[in-house]
Amino acid sequence: MRHNKKFNHLGRTASHRNAMLSNMACSLIKHKRITTTVAKAKALKKFVEPLITKSKDDTTNSRRVVFSNLQDKQVVTELFKEISVKIADRPGGYTRIIKTGHRLGDNAEMCFIELVDYNENMAKEKVAKKATRTRRSKKTTTEAAAPAEAPVAEAPAVEEAKAEEAKAE
Repeated sequence: MRHNKKFNHLGRTASHRNAMLSNMACSLIKHKRITTTVAKAKALKKFVEPLITKSKDDTTNSRRVVFSNLQDKQVVTELFKEISVKIADRPGGYTRIIKTGHRLGDNAEMCFIELVDYNENMAKEKVAKKATRTRRSKKTTTEAAAPAEAPVAEAPAVEEAKAEEAKAE
């Protein structure tokens, strides 16, 4: 019986599942983003986040514990030297799962899982949102519309100047 065994077995034996999660974790740490199914991504999230937390404390014991799960020296080195420095102040939630639709062959729900601090696009959007906030002015609608009309009037002058340069050539 499976009482209180709530993790997803992913249709694999224990050794195959552990090897697969270890390889996926190594790929995630190397490439910072991988594409997989949603079920595997959720299982990987539960597997890799405790390892990232363990990497915050750079001791011999924590390196040995992480290495026993990952079995790749270069990945462990990158985790402890680069990633742990970047996530040092983050209290948790090191990965993000973004669903991308369904796979063409078997209609499996696909997604990509990525390390949160390594997505430059999301970081830029957060900065842009903060930069666009401005206080509303107390100008009337006619005064606010007046500056918008000035660039429109300049545009035909620029087009005429380009036309004159084209004729001169």
